[in-house]
Amino acid sequence: MANVFPSWINRAPIRIVGCGLLVVGAVIAGITYYMTPKWARVGYEPVQPVAFSHNLHVTQLGMDCRYCHTYVDRSEHSNVPATNTCMACHSMVQTQSPALEPVRDSWASGEPIPWVRIHKTPDYVYFNHAVHVNRGISCVECHGQVNEMEVVYHAKSLSMAFCLECHREPEKYIRPADEVYNLNWKAESQEAQLEMGEELVAHWKVNPPESCSGCHR
Repeated sequence: MANVFPSWINRAPIRIVGCGLLVVGAVIAGITYYMTPKWARVGYEPVQPVAFSHNLHVTQLGMDCRYCHTYVDRSEHSNVPATNTCMACHSMVQTQSPALEPVRDSWASGEPIPWVRIHKTPDYVYFNHAVHVNRGISCVECHGQVNEMEVVYHAKSLSMAFCLECHREPEKYIRPADEVYNLNWKAESQEAQLEMGEELVAHWKVNPPESCSGCHR
């Protein structure tokens, strides 16, 4: 009796399974690549309830980061300024500005301004702001040139690879303690940065962890 199906049908299941695995592998690889912080977070620029220009406040008016982010050098977390911080100035400056109405409403009601969070490490990552800024790592290394931003956006990936680059070679990024909040400061040259960085690493006994337990606690 003649075969109803041609002989190549016998190889069809293997080919279908093989193609399926290739498609699944390509989808997993694409999602893994494009859902890393480099693609998922960099450039994130949410609309805030109050338009706040860091360029105006920091670059033009010369305000120090610590005036608003008061605990950045004393705590694990860099706090978002409370309404009373804003009103310390704006009870006297731009008191009738329509743009600041949400601030005045918050001050009157006692309800906090609903700022939209931009930078956030995953729950399984431990990061201490005070440790970094007190040992010469400037805000600009993780947050970008915030002092030039009209609207703050997510400038750096903050991925594990990003953090490890600094942990493995801190001398490339470390700076004098009195220049940490000067976001425009740069060493005169790469050679000068490395020479100064190596001296500061030795002086402060900086030894950033590279093992998993250093950041995943």
